[in-house]
Amino acid sequence: MTTRLSLFNSPLLLGFDQFERTLDRISKSAAEGYPPYNIEQIGEDGLRITLAVAGFLSEDLAVQIEDNQLVIRGRQNDDKSRVYLHRGIAARQFQRSFVLAEGIEVVGATLDNGLLDIDLKRPLPESKVRTIKISRAKADHRAPGPQTIDVAPDHAAD
Repeated sequence: MTTRLSLFNSPLLLGFDQFERTLDRISKSAAEGYPPYNIEQIGEDGLRITLAVAGFLSEDLAVQIEDNQLVIRGRQNDDKSRVYLHRGIAARQFQRSFVLAEGIEVVGATLDNGLLDIDLKRPLPESKVRTIKISRAKADHRAPGPQTIDVAPDHAAD
């Protein structure tokens, strides 16, 4: 039995179980290298994911958002009328997933010359300052502080 060391094992990081499972899923899907892809920044607030999907038609591809994930699936239908003497181009199905951060929008997808471009828009971060009102605590809320005690003058010196 092996013990798995978690980055989120600290008692200060509570409730990150779902985040950890997502990271595990990402690392497993990243190990699968098909289809290859690029991620590039387009302008100040744009991103583009480009997947190399040579041989796939637009009807063979599906781009969907499931929860907070962008999921791209490809499935080719075999053409029964073709007779291959050698088949070196794989006609396999694939699924590639990308976890989307909060606020990321998928703007559109285009297929051109075997490259599927998926354009995303991310919101520009807004500087937010929020002031928290400090209310007055109840008087009996804390232990009593130091008290002054009146001491009668010493009459022994008279």
